[in-house]
Amino acid sequence: MIDDLGLLVSRLAVGLSYASHGAQKAFGWFEGPGPQGAAGFMESLGLRPGEQYATLASYGEIGSGLAIALGLGGPIGPAVVLSGMVVAQTTVHAKNGFYASKGGVEVGVLYSAAALAYASTGYGSLSLDRAFGLDRKLRHPAFTALAIAAGLAAGYAVLGKRDNSPPPGTLATPTIKGEHNGQPSDPKPASAAT
Repeated sequence: MIDDLGLLVSRLAVGLSYASHGAQKAFGWFEGPGPQGAAGFMESLGLRPGEQYATLASYGEIGSGLAIALGLGGPIGPAVVLSGMVVAQTTVHAKNGFYASKGGVEVGVLYSAAALAYASTGYGSLSLDRAFGLDRKLRHPAFTALAIAAGLAAGYAVLGKRDNSPPPGTLATPTIKGEHNGQPSDPKPASAAT
């Protein structure tokens, strides 16, 4: 019983935290950006149209977080968490290193580790899966592997659609100094002969 109680507390902490992250985007709750702010942020990451990706991220986080908290749906909720973490860690956090204090991947690694643990071990006896008699059906190793693979594939599919071009109305600025046709690059135009 203590194992199941520990799982319940863990699921509530992880699931409700993740769901609240989605509620920040979807509704502006908990000092979040709301749907317009989330859409603009998605656009800035090259995920266009921003409204579509913000809605997908928001409700994916809310749904998967609540599924984990309630212990419902076996590995499906954790697979959605993994999908979101692939996108978030790649587009926002990886460039900042590991630690959360610098905006790094630390929190995403913790969410991902928890998601993998729930997907692979189940939610325990204090879960809706157990109450509805779904836990054994949803815990088949092939189903679990398929759900995890689908979640990861979905995350990478979103990244594959990412538009890395500069925002409309801006021009890319060269950042590499060097040569052009074997000659040193000269930022000043050549003066006309007099």
